Amino acid sequence: MKKPAWLNKKADLASRHYLKNLLRNLRLHTVCEESFCPNISECFSRKVATFMILGDSCTRQCSFCAIKKGKPSAPDKDEPKRIKEAVQRLRLNYVVITSPTRDDLEDGGASVFCETVKEIKSLSSSINVELLIPDFNENSQPLKEVVLCGADLIAHNLETVPRLYGKVRIGADYFRSLKILHKIKVINPVSFTKSGLMLGLGETEEELRGVLRDLRGVGCDSLTLGQYLAPSQSHYELKEYIKPEKFLYLQKFAYKLGFKVVKSGPYVRSSYLAHISLSGHNS
Repeated sequence: MKKPAWLNKKADLASRHYLKNLLRNLRLHTVCEESFCPNISECFSRKVATFMILGDSCTRQCSFCAIKKGKPSAPDKDEPKRIKEAVQRLRLNYVVITSPTRDDLEDGGASVFCETVKEIKSLSSSINVELLIPDFNENSQPLKEVVLCGADLIAHNLETVPRLYGKVRIGADYFRSLKILHKIKVINPVSFTKSGLMLGLGETEEELRGVLRDLRGVGCDSLTLGQYLAPSQSHYELKEYIKPEKFLYLQKFAYKLGFKVVKSGPYVRSSYLAHISLSGHNS
């Protein structure tokens, strides 16, 4: 399919250099780079990135995702300290941390999430930390540790509608992911939660509305809706380009359901400009 005009975003390679050099010097990964995010030039030019801890390889086989699949390396015990140094050097007051899924680890990497939050908060308790977490195979203890580690927002993405999970989110389970968002609120009722969906995978509008209702049913506070763009021809095939007016309609629908913060648009991603648009609950 020919890419529509509203998706012709220009990449500014020069604006990436400072942040890319910093990341390489500190031996840090970002989901921005690993997932081939189309917003990377814009975010890197603002000296903002979503840090990806626990390596750059995932134990699951999601067909939409560009992150490498395979056997990951052992966790780097010094990584949280290097994240702290990056936050300090970039003077960030809002930090987003994510990871690949690490089914090979007994706690799914929860302890590294917690240590990373601890290191960042040691700079200043006023720094807001958002965690985008895997499902930890619905293991209650690691999830509890992460929920209570001091993060200001906890996100877990559903990514798509339940009918498409077998093709798009191989190894994941729609209802398990819903339970994760529900359990976060059970563990800490004042937790601010977020989830995200990609559009254009072949879902119907009725299915989307059903997912949004499910998310509100488990108390999800914040929502991101963005256009799926296949990272390569070997990834899940794009089925449809969603028009901007459809994103606007879904945003209005989500607000009517009771979501507190909704970002909906072709280039919206889970952590896209989160420090600007998704931290209003902290202001």
